[in-house]
Amino acid sequence: MVDAQGNVTFTDNPERGGKAITLAPLPSVPTAARPASLSPRAKGNPGQPFMPYDRFAIANPAAGASLRNNMTPVEVAVSPPLRDDHQIQLLVNGELSQSALHSDAFWLAGLPAGQHQLQAELLDSQGRIQHRTDPVTIFIAE
Repeated sequence: MVDAQGNVTFTDNPERGGKAITLAPLPSVPTAARPASLSPRAKGNPGQPFMPYDRFAIANPAAGASLRNNMTPVEVAVSPPLRDDHQIQLLVNGELSQSALHSDAFWLAGLPAGQHQLQAELLDSQGRIQHRTDPVTIFIAE
C-alpha cells in the first residue's frame, strides 16, 4: 500500500480495494541421494573437537642411542593420557612399521645394523594424522 507521502508499505493486511494475487509455484531442484558411508561410524562423541596434547614425543629410546639387541622397545610420551578414540602408529625411516594401536608402547624387531629414524603419529577417531613427533635417530650396532 502507498501512504499519503508516497511511501510503500508491504503488509499481509490489505486496505480496501486490494486484490489477491496468485503466484506460480517456485521451481525446485531435486537433491542427489547421499552415498552411504564406506567406513564404519567413528568412535567418540559427535561434535567433540580435537584437543591437542600437551606432550607427544618419543621418550625411549633417547636420540642418539646406540642399541645392541634386535628387540628395541619404543615408548611414546603422551600427556594428557591417550583418549579412547585415538591411536598411535610408528614409523621407521619414514615407513610405517607398526600399524595404529591404542598404545604408547611398541617393540621393534630385526632392525638391520646402522642408523634409523623413528617417528610416531597420533591418529584421531577417523584415522587422520593430528600430531607427529620430532624424529629420533638411533643406531643399531652389529
